[in-house]
Amino acid sequence: MQDAYIVDAVRTPFGKRDGSFSDTHPQDLAAQPLLALEERNGFVGSEDIEDVIYGCVTPTDEQANNIARLAPMVAGWGDDVPGVQLDRMCGSGQQAINFAAGQIRSGFHDVIVAGGVEHMTRVPMGSAGSSITDTYFEHFSELTTQGEGAERIAEQWGFSRDDVDELAVESQSRCGEAWEAGKYDDQVVPVETELDGETVTVETDEHPRPGTDTETLSKLPLAFRGPDDGVIHAGNSSGIVDGSAATLIASGEACEEHGWEPMARIVDTHVVGVDPLTMLTGPIPATNEILEQNDLTVDDIDRFEVNEAFASVVTAWLEDTGADWEKTNVWGGAIAHGHPLGATGAALMGKLPYQLEECDGKYGLSTMCIGFGQGIATIIERVE
Repeated sequence: MQDAYIVDAVRTPFGKRDGSFSDTHPQDLAAQPLLALEERNGFVGSEDIEDVIYGCVTPTDEQANNIARLAPMVAGWGDDVPGVQLDRMCGSGQQAINFAAGQIRSGFHDVIVAGGVEHMTRVPMGSAGSSITDTYFEHFSELTTQGEGAERIAEQWGFSRDDVDELAVESQSRCGEAWEAGKYDDQVVPVETELDGETVTVETDEHPRPGTDTETLSKLPLAFRGPDDGVIHAGNSSGIVDGSAATLIASGEACEEHGWEPMARIVDTHVVGVDPLTMLTGPIPATNEILEQNDLTVDDIDRFEVNEAFASVVTAWLEDTGADWEKTNVWGGAIAHGHPLGATGAALMGKLPYQLEECDGKYGLSTMCIGFGQGIATIIERVE
């Protein structure tokens, strides 16, 4: 079995809802990381890329027709590069990378681009519709929303509103500090697009509010429960944004052939199913099980990325795994920069190699909660 390596990882800035990407077609947004990877790594997309795997959670309307196939065509890679779109809900972008790693480790492929896209302004959540068979309710008592799942986690773990708001404030602060210090400069590529008939260049994320404090958050109305019965609101939940992200995944042989110096080796991947009524606890067993599979502990991991779908998800994960918050989401998370559903997993995975290089660390772990009760996790090892 051959190794699979992350050669490079890029993403677009994340545009706020109704922001700078409002007039940008999702296919054009999806093509941007492909163009950046091609330019940065000296390959010819139409000749060197064997497949494109993209996550997209709402593959309808402008995101329909297999956007993973259309993105390389829009990028000018011709008709030779195939593509496949997948939907593991919020874990889709990370799953794309994990599937690419599996294909390369098996020897079936040598060079794949994997990532995701979600334009939540032009193709809003729920656009694809939803239908649950009556048979589902023969096995499960109710259909839980993710917001209610986040509230149940806070309730089960005994978290107060202050507890989750404090994590949200720190996410915003860390994200602002990271941008100010240039931590995102290498991985976020500027996008030139049209907005209201004018050419604009988008260079930074539009959602972060680094000056946020707990007093400000305390005044926000709750989103899913009444004022005396919950803790979750817009300020401690992930932001609705537009964006895309991609990674170049290759075998060791391909790296040598192209003269690429890989950033990290993909050590292992894992998925779990959990109770769909609480729904969002998946990162806990996903983390514990993948560590056990690799004879590692949380203390062996130098950097964690845990998707901040809701602050209570990360707070529960920290408590149950015993992981160090000072090693977790060190450049801020989705509460600050936003959560473009199909792209987020690739964006979080993309952060880790840069963070490991900065801290001279060895192992990084990314994990995400997923709708209907799933969890996903990936471990990478920095290549020195």
